[in-house]
Amino acid sequence: MRCITCENLSFEMICKKCQNDFLDINFNKREIAKDFFVFSFYKFEEIKDLLNSKYYFFGDRILNILAKLSFAKFSKTFNYDEIIYIIPIDDNVNETFSHTAILAKHMKNNKIKILYNTLKSKNKIKYAGKSLEYRKKHKRNFEYSGKKNIKVILVDDIVTTGLTILEAKEVLQKNNCDVLFALTLSDAKIC
Repeated sequence: MRCITCENLSFEMICKKCQNDFLDINFNKREIAKDFFVFSFYKFEEIKDLLNSKYYFFGDRILNILAKLSFAKFSKTFNYDEIIYIIPIDDNVNETFSHTAILAKHMKNNKIKILYNTLKSKNKIKYAGKSLEYRKKHKRNFEYSGKKNIKVILVDDIVTTGLTILEAKEVLQKNNCDVLFALTLSDAKIC
């Protein structure tokens, strides 16, 4: 097959050279509420075409590469004294895969466990390309069915306004979960 960025022959959708040359981590920290942060690995503009692959049948392969380069490396360096649970936001399988579940999968280690299919949106509205006003009027209405009294890191692919992450955090807190922070592949607000 050919690398989708340079078109050279490759065994992966993105060749090793492009992974090394173009997918350097640009770690960012953004406060989206008082003392609540979202950490992102890339600027949205740098990887937006790769992120859009989530809408296609081959998107899981792209997301696995991005997650190996970012989420997996992060989990190797993340230290905490007790078990932390990763909760992917609305990890429904759309067509053939869940993009947030793929990202979360790369976080698993001895101190990090993953709770799949526990934070679900009752409102299946799409936010892509929608205004802040639209997003405020059409909440996700999350339901949580997982463990209570745990420490949590939320996982999503993109943070734009932060409303989805804050809504998810609020639902988890109502279930006695301590949400430490959120991790996303990219931040759409970074210039």
